[in-house]
Amino acid sequence: MPSQGRRIKVRRKGTLRQWLTLALLVYFLICAVSIIGNGFKIAAGDHAAQLFEFATNPFVGLMIGIVATALIQSSSTVTSVIVAFVAGGLPVATAVPMIMGANIGTTVTNTLVSLGHVRDKAEFRRAFSAATVHDFFNLLAVAIFLPIELIFHPLEKLANATAFLFYGDADLSMGSINIVGMATKPITSSVESVAMNLPTIAGGVAMIIFGIAVIFLAIRYIGALLRVLMVGQAKNIMHNAIGRGPVAGIASGAVVTFLVQSSSTTTSLMVPLAGSGAFSLRQIYPFTLGTNIGTTFTALLAATAITGATAILALEIALVHLFFNLFAVVVIFGLPFLRPLPVKGAEWLGRVASERKALAAAWVLGVFIAVPAILIALTTLF
Repeated sequence: MPSQGRRIKVRRKGTLRQWLTLALLVYFLICAVSIIGNGFKIAAGDHAAQLFEFATNPFVGLMIGIVATALIQSSSTVTSVIVAFVAGGLPVATAVPMIMGANIGTTVTNTLVSLGHVRDKAEFRRAFSAATVHDFFNLLAVAIFLPIELIFHPLEKLANATAFLFYGDADLSMGSINIVGMATKPITSSVESVAMNLPTIAGGVAMIIFGIAVIFLAIRYIGALLRVLMVGQAKNIMHNAIGRGPVAGIASGAVVTFLVQSSSTTTSLMVPLAGSGAFSLRQIYPFTLGTNIGTTFTALLAATAITGATAILALEIALVHLFFNLFAVVVIFGLPFLRPLPVKGAEWLGRVASERKALAAAWVLGVFIAVPAILIALTTLF
């Protein structure tokens, strides 16, 4: 019995240490976002907007989001960096397609996971369908909302109005009591003072590179720690909620993604379950939509690091990410004639890919590289 008590005590100490490490990593993540924003301001000076003129083409911005997320395999990292760039001077309108592209790019991970079932035709058909239903949903969401956003800017306007509630002119606004900004100032000021030993532009670039590296590592280890601390609970939530109706599925997808801080991890957990036949594609579909909502938390957290005049812009682009995913679920899943389209597309693609395996690779290359490149070429020509 004494030995068992010691083991419990050691386990509790280990858990406490992990939670403290997690809190420290979140702190470094927030500091890194502020460092990138400050570095961008220093490097670009008054020419921040001109640096991103090439991305004013919305399809270029879309491809940047897709390719960056597909390469890093973390939409949380990409959206956090976008928040920091907006704080440094990147126009919100230019950043919106990048945010939408990050949604598409994050689906490549579970598509690759589904290839592990390629030897069994029936399993591969189910697994590939479960993986690509996320692709079809996000592609449909971008096809609907990107043209509307480019013409009328509803997401940007709503996000701006919402951000103004927190960073308005009132004395009690977040801008006047930004505790997060005050907490991160010692680290950000120290990094900036070291970077200023370099020439101005080089110092700013060094801050950007350092900040991106810290974000990447912080999110990676945050995800690893949360998987250790929370994946048991996350799996229980997932198993209990899938098949209990669309609202429970969407809510559980958002909660599980929030717990493990990775939509790629969450959706990848479902692929083997679908491949084995434990759950059907239609049961998994709502859960997949919830992951899109859960993944927006990191960008919102990152926005709290920004202080000064650009704080409202950083929060605005983070809210664009949230509203885009919320409205996509409401519109696509809420309208009966749109709701089945991602499922039907995924079922068709699963059947075709199970017959011709090369088409699975063609789908990945086409969606994440070829289609955005073609759109860029067309808009450049016309």
